Amino acid sequence: MKIGGQAVIEGVMMKSKDLWSVAVRDPKGEIHVKKEQLKPLPKLLKLPVLRGVVALLQSLVLGIKAIEYSAAKAYEGDDKPISPLSMLLTMVSAFVLAIGMFLYLPLYLTKAMGVFVSAVNDSSFVFNAVDGVVRVVFFIIYVYAVSLWKDMRRIFEYHGAEHKVIFAYEAKTGMTLDEIRPFGTHHPRCGTSFLFIVMIMSILIFSLIPKEWSFYMKFASRVVMIPLIAGISYETLRLSAKMSSNPLIRFLIAPGLLLQRITTKEPNDSQVEVALRALLEVLPETGGAANAR
Repeated sequence: MKIGGQAVIEGVMMKSKDLWSVAVRDPKGEIHVKKEQLKPLPKLLKLPVLRGVVALLQSLVLGIKAIEYSAAKAYEGDDKPISPLSMLLTMVSAFVLAIGMFLYLPLYLTKAMGVFVSAVNDSSFVFNAVDGVVRVVFFIIYVYAVSLWKDMRRIFEYHGAEHKVIFAYEAKTGMTLDEIRPFGTHHPRCGTSFLFIVMIMSILIFSLIPKEWSFYMKFASRVVMIPLIAGISYETLRLSAKMSSNPLIRFLIAPGLLLQRITTKEPNDSQVEVALRALLEVLPETGGAANAR
């Protein structure tokens, strides 16, 4: 059974096929857990490519819920359920910001570059390759800038704890601290690797857009193609777990693994305990967190 996860404020969210949970340590050192059942998806939404879009949307919704819960517990606030309107506004704001920073601005700069370098405008592939490189540079700068934030480093440590625990589970080792501690923090199925695959796929797919189209037609087509690119990238990420020795697959996930040197940090035992608690809550064979140590 595949397990996915996400680091949150002083905690970790884990998701299995049927359950999701978030474990958070409060200022007093106690671990709080929230766990919910996942609604089964219709068979249509489980089809290849389409399931990747669904998984992305589900991750966004669960991520917002997990972050809200973790903030309430980590800062000793009240556990107030997030309203549908607040969730919608948060998701829309994040989406608009991402579109502006990683689609509109790189496209605009590439178009401006074409004024001085004719090869950029003469070839659709060159244009989209330059656009993709600018997008990657923006993304790396953004991640590095975020990593300089002291509070974000704590989240990156929990990110490392999440990966260690999932590695231990996938390796079918015992789930004690001594057995989890030796595992690494760079996981090939991490969201960071997924984002890099998205950027590589976008260069290839955006190359199909006719170079004669206007700037705003190119921009609109990029937005419309986001679900398709996300779905294909998701399938590539799933394939990478089964064909990790394939040279092409290793090439696709290598940038994401390198970037995890920034987005994951070595966790302490306390943080690993929180990640372990979240994992055990979504494993039916453990019966909850009774075996957490």
